[in-house]
Amino acid sequence: MPLYLSRFSYTPETWARLIVHPEDRTKAAKAYIESVGGKLHGFWYAFGTHDGYNLWEAPDNVSMAAVALAISGGGALSSFETTVLLTVDETMEALSKAERVRYRAPGA
Repeated sequence: MPLYLSRFSYTPETWARLIVHPEDRTKAAKAYIESVGGKLHGFWYAFGTHDGYNLWEAPDNVSMAAVALAISGGGALSSFETTVLLTVDETMEALSKAERVRYRAPGA
């Protein structure tokens, strides 16, 4: 199954609610991805541009998009970005196929 890395930031209102009522959001994230047949591999909070990161596994892009849309539509986040991750083997295969692509630079 494909892996996905999500970066998210909470709204100030969400942080305020979590301060008053601390909650382990790992459990919620796990339930979201499992509802589409996926798996949560990790949930981390961070300093910096984003408040947190998730590493997910999902059956396909549509399933992961469904989770991302549901989370984004919930209103608790100010940002949510997801990146599809490729394995080294997938990257090697892409490199092999790239050699056969006849790319022409603009204006060349």
